[in-house]
Amino acid sequence: AERAASDARETRAAREARGEAATEAESAARLRIHEELEATPEALLEALGEVEEIAAEALEEQIARLRHSRDALGAVNLRADEDKRELETERDRLASEKEDLTEAIRKLRQGIGSLNREGRERLLAAFDTVNANFTTLFTHLFGGGEARLVLVESDDPLEAGLEIMCQPPGKKLSTLSLLSGGEQTLTALALIFAVFLANPAPICVLDEVDAPLDDANVTRFCDLLDEMTRRTDTRFLVITHHAVTMARMDRLFGVTMVEQGVSQLVSVDLKRAEALVA
Repeated sequence: AERAASDARETRAAREARGEAATEAESAARLRIHEELEATPEALLEALGEVEEIAAEALEEQIARLRHSRDALGAVNLRADEDKRELETERDRLASEKEDLTEAIRKLRQGIGSLNREGRERLLAAFDTVNANFTTLFTHLFGGGEARLVLVESDDPLEAGLEIMCQPPGKKLSTLSLLSGGEQTLTALALIFAVFLANPAPICVLDEVDAPLDDANVTRFCDLLDEMTRRTDTRFLVITHHAVTMARMDRLFGVTMVEQGVSQLVSVDLKRAEALVA
């Protein structure tokens, strides 16, 4: 009887101990639910609705597996949120700079396109003017024939090359390279003066441009100078050793050496000299 009473007391003490342990576990669980979810177990159960009952052993295995996965992740980076905010700020800054660059590129391309359009218009207008002047001066120089400028190698005037097509009297239409030396010089002079007529300057200096010409072509060159004088207000300063050219000028300036090592400037007004002789 005493042994049975002792067993009964031990059983009761064990039940009380288990009850206290369960009460402590329940209190700890309630406290954890309140700290993490700010709710009571009853409210949490009501929010979850019907919960599938899982055996304690299965829950323990799942908990152990989740803890192992958590441990495998390594130490927690406490600066992760701060790093994330810094990266987001940097991303937003780069995105803003990208938009600014994209807009700048768009405006730059638009400006280049506008300049190219205006450049083509001005180039074609200047080309037409120079081409018309070139045709007129070439015909005046050669006493006939025809000549023109042609854009080649591209449909875009800004990228095209320039070909000089000319046909002196009695010859076939050809390029500049197929003409004789004198003809090339006269054609080049016609082109230079054609460009000059598009925007005349107050003074034009010609340095021995008549050197490769014979007397007949020099006369044509002087006729061209007379034509340019009539069409513009430009004063032409011609440096030459050719007597025919000097005879056609209004005034001559020469440098002579009267004594060894002493240079002297000589000036002659041909029109006034002609009047005195007459």
